[in-house]
Amino acid sequence: MTEQNEVPRIVSASREINANPAEIFELIADPAEQPRWDGNDNLAEAAAGQRVREAGAVFSTTLTNGAVRDNHVVEFTEGSRIAWHPSEPGKQPPGHLWRWELEPVGEGRTLVTHTYDWTSLTDEKRQVRARATTADKLSASLDRLAELAEQQAVSSQR
Repeated sequence: MTEQNEVPRIVSASREINANPAEIFELIADPAEQPRWDGNDNLAEAAAGQRVREAGAVFSTTLTNGAVRDNHVVEFTEGSRIAWHPSEPGKQPPGHLWRWELEPVGEGRTLVTHTYDWTSLTDEKRQVRARATTADKLSASLDRLAELAEQQAVSSQR
């Protein structure tokens, strides 16, 4: 039995987006694009030229507070799945995971699921922020991602 004040350590949100999986995946797998759709308002920037192409890759982002994070890609299937463990540069990841899964659901439509999993997070200082990462925050990223992807899809059809 869980305590009433405990929050789930795995949260996710899904949304159908009117764009092809490949178009959406480009926005996710290119770290330079991530600050444009980050619903947590946590990402400030990422250098161009870090497009992820395989598990084992590491890309760096700068947070809005100025801190740098190395993101260790642990799952990767081009066009459909990507997940990474963030960490401070040169340190082991503390145990939380960001995952994106894309599934075509029809002509030019994709079901996108965004998951935050902190079941292995042991750093108590990070748990406050982890608890604050709710499905609503994940949905905000999905909404921003949808807006960008749908705009690009319309532009490419012209």
